[in-house]
Amino acid sequence: MNIRFEYLYRDVGNFKNWGELVFSNPHNINVNLVKSMAENVLIDQAYFVASKADVPDLHFKEYNVQLDHGWHELHIFVPTEEAPNDPCGRNIEEFIESLRCAASE
Repeated sequence: MNIRFEYLYRDVGNFKNWGELVFSNPHNINVNLVKSMAENVLIDQAYFVASKADVPDLHFKEYNVQLDHGWHELHIFVPTEEAPNDPCGRNIEEFIESLRCAASE
């Protein structure tokens, strides 16, 4: 079963843009374990920099210095039959490692 990663960009005004990617799961890791693995490497168990994780950036078209920042937010991991669509071709374990790098300062 593949795993869909849903994430968002939320500005200070609480306006949101949503995104998702599907990753292969060759070792059939349970989605709850994937969530735990991700939370262990993310900033405050939820935040990462999209460009460092090689996921599409969800910032709004107009950058507002008073409302915008660099962090994106994990929403959920979901098991799915959908085909993987990660542009980098990573599996879920490789993606978790990308999140580790994306959360380091």
